[in-house]
Amino acid sequence: MPGLSVYAMIFNNMNYINQQIDYWKKSAERNWKTAGALFQTKHYDACLFFCHLALEKALKGLAVQETKKPAPYIHDLEKLADLARIDLDQEQTRNLRTISTFNIAARYDDIKLAFHKKCTKEFTSKHMIIAKDLYLWLRSKFRKA
Repeated sequence: MPGLSVYAMIFNNMNYINQQIDYWKKSAERNWKTAGALFQTKHYDACLFFCHLALEKALKGLAVQETKKPAPYIHDLEKLADLARIDLDQEQTRNLRTISTFNIAARYDDIKLAFHKKCTKEFTSKHMIIAKDLYLWLRSKFRKA
């Protein structure tokens, strides 16, 4: 195929696309389980970071499923939902925006301590329930192989 890079030819292979979707789904599932384990051990800030990671990876899998292109190197959940062409209601949009902040707050030292203090059991429980609802809803959007 003249004009196509080797990478583009490989990625245009449906089998490869399906492998990428499966990778993101399985990785999201592992991260979701890790979030639960971190909650049980009272590592609340890390728990919320992994909630974000699980949603990010589910959305990346859905973006690959929809676009047939590699997942982008972004972490913004709302933008990933847009790339995956997922219609969000106002509450879902607001929740994804909030959960996206957990990615930044858990990574950078200058705001990490403040985030750690904010992540009480109650705060984390509330946001874990929200993340779980979103995670299960996103998982339902994957096409059956």
